[in-house]
Amino acid sequence: MAAIEKKENIFRRLLKRKKLLIILAVLIVGGYFLYGNFTGNEDYDTAEVKRGTVAEELILSGDIDADEYAQLKFPASGKIAWVTVKEGDEVKKGQALTKLDTTTLNTAFQTTRATLRAAEATLGYVHDQVKDNDDDETFSEKDTRTTAETTKDRAYEAYVAAEYNLRNSTLLSPFAGIVTYLAHPYSGVNVIFSETQVEVINPETIFFDVSADQTEVADIKIGQKVIIILDSLSEKEIQGTVEFVSYTPKSGEVGTIYKVKLRFDDIDYDTDVYRIGMTGDAKFILSEKKNVLYLPPKFVNSDKNGKYVRKEKDNGKIYVEVGLEGEEAIEIISDEVKEGDVIYD
Repeated sequence: MAAIEKKENIFRRLLKRKKLLIILAVLIVGGYFLYGNFTGNEDYDTAEVKRGTVAEELILSGDIDADEYAQLKFPASGKIAWVTVKEGDEVKKGQALTKLDTTTLNTAFQTTRATLRAAEATLGYVHDQVKDNDDDETFSEKDTRTTAETTKDRAYEAYVAAEYNLRNSTLLSPFAGIVTYLAHPYSGVNVIFSETQVEVINPETIFFDVSADQTEVADIKIGQKVIIILDSLSEKEIQGTVEFVSYTPKSGEVGTIYKVKLRFDDIDYDTDVYRIGMTGDAKFILSEKKNVLYLPPKFVNSDKNGKYVRKEKDNGKIYVEVGLEGEEAIEIISDEVKEGDVIYD
């Protein structure tokens, strides 16, 4: 019995010692982190004061569009008779691209023409009957004449529509360009008039379309140089020029928004690379200074006394005057800050 009590006492002492060790370990770890926080053991970002060019930029988002870009549709529904092109083909202005079967279209045209001839004959007969009754035309005669005239007018409008549908049963390219979309590359398919059948684009007329609000448009001038960066080609800077700034705001926009057209200066117009609808940003250089000291914006702080930088981790505020402020750099004007100094955020 005594042996059992002795073992139990030893076990209780070991358990108590284990709890003390765990508590001690927790205190040590907690103290380490507290010490690190109170002693300022944290990471700081640094930047070197450099000399170079600081630019004030206006950045506007936009997308690629084209002056000569057409979505071609048939004016009437029907069955495709033939297709002469495929996607990627270069086409000339006026070239035939695809055509509807004209059997029903020609029937409709001939029917409306016959109906028009009959209506014209009826109207001629009625006019002959009432030609001498201008001053004393009866109500019945007027009703007969008016009915004949309106019947002829309706027949003529139906004839014009049928002739138009027949004449435009072949889709022609409105300009020289490239076929970028073909809904049905084969014949025998029934299509409806509201469906786009062919898309043609002239790559040499593509431009970058951006929108500027009324506070921005005053800084944009025709002939101004810009840098265009497409989202799909983020590493490539494309030179551009402002070609057009609208005088009236866009309709349907929230606020007062103006259209700005940017022409690409040097581009190979590769349709495998540049496509309608591609998005990106355009950078307008509003002003710039060369050979000045500058820092990234995050390293220039401010308080009630003005702008300052830090040459030490925790203290050492140095108040500075700033000049031109750009998206990527701020001009620093101060005798206490020199080129090569390391600044902390």
